[in-house]
Amino acid sequence: MPPALTRRDALALAALLPSAPALAASPDRPDLAGIFRDHGASGTFALVDGATGEATISDARRAGRRLVPASTFKIPNSLIAFETGAVADADTVLPYGGGRTSNPAWARDMSLRDAMPISNVPIFQEVARRVGLARYRDWLAKLDYGNRDPGTVVDRFWLDGPLRISATEEARFNLRLAQKGLPASQRAQTLVHDIVRLETADGATLYGKTGWFVKRGETSVGWWTGWVERGSRIHAFTLNMDMPQMAMAPQRLEIGRAALKRLGIYG
Repeated sequence: MPPALTRRDALALAALLPSAPALAASPDRPDLAGIFRDHGASGTFALVDGATGEATISDARRAGRRLVPASTFKIPNSLIAFETGAVADADTVLPYGGGRTSNPAWARDMSLRDAMPISNVPIFQEVARRVGLARYRDWLAKLDYGNRDPGTVVDRFWLDGPLRISATEEARFNLRLAQKGLPASQRAQTLVHDIVRLETADGATLYGKTGWFVKRGETSVGWWTGWVERGSRIHAFTLNMDMPQMAMAPQRLEIGRAALKRLGIYG
């Protein structure tokens, strides 16, 4: 009989498993996978119950695979900005810089409250330059966010990599944020809640952020991540899917909302 692992051995083994959060997931839900198929899409949906910590997942293998978070990183990015003082509050107006943008709606100065719903890349790149790589390395480790790696390009690491996170990890991050349990001030976490709130219906409030990773030579990935609050109950979720065309963007919310409804969480 082999000797029992010491605590040090166990910690070392855990460090070698980048997708460890997926190991505790529930079995795949074929009914959720069917929602993706009905839309002609391929992806994963991960939901974590705040009361029990249990996960409900479609395609556990994909849910455990780390991918570039793209604009879903605007959630932790805002938290880091508020916590470090790089941005004073949600209504501080930031310059977009005057450069060319792919979206005319981005081409003006605005606050994070206004930048979040339209996913303004230049504004959040300004945030990143204010925070700086050293503080990102510190905060990504504190927040235990994905692979914790901001690389060397301060205003592109969440758009091109090397930062990566799995759907299960991101859902669990969202849960800690929703519960204001991250190692950051209550003020900073409350400000983030405020700017990612989407809607309230039938006694439940939905929070969320989309993302789209596009890089030559790699599969394009669409994201939708957030949480639902109903009274004291919180359910955090993350969806990612192959999204080779921008025309598929509405499917992120369509599939995600259908999954939340199927699970009796929202809608």
